[in-house]
Amino acid sequence: MSEPLGLLLSDDLLFTSRITGVGRDLGLTVRAARSAEALEALARQQAPTCVLLDLANPGLSVPDLVRRLGEACAARPFVVAYGSHIDAAGLRAAREAGCDLVLPRSAFVEQLPHRLAEWLAGRR
Repeated sequence: MSEPLGLLLSDDLLFTSRITGVGRDLGLTVRAARSAEALEALARQQAPTCVLLDLANPGLSVPDLVRRLGEACAARPFVVAYGSHIDAAGLRAAREAGCDLVLPRSAFVEQLPHRLAEWLAGRR
């Protein structure tokens, strides 16, 4: 079985560095993309076990991306979406689009060091 791989969609370079750094500290691989198209291309090449989605990414259509990820990967990856706690509609839309876990950004940051390995293994 291959090593778990996480892909991250975020155009926030500081936050991207933080997330990939946590992965590196845990001995995990998290690769980042700044656009949905780049993320989909990575997913087609590398078969991620988990995808982390920043709901604040400009122009992001979560339903379209979740559908395309399902088409791009032999096994649909576990999808964790995070966004602003004041964007209740965006968080709800991510749940409705089929994201496996949807968290306010603060909860995502709090859980990241403790749960990233579980998420890459496809567990809530």
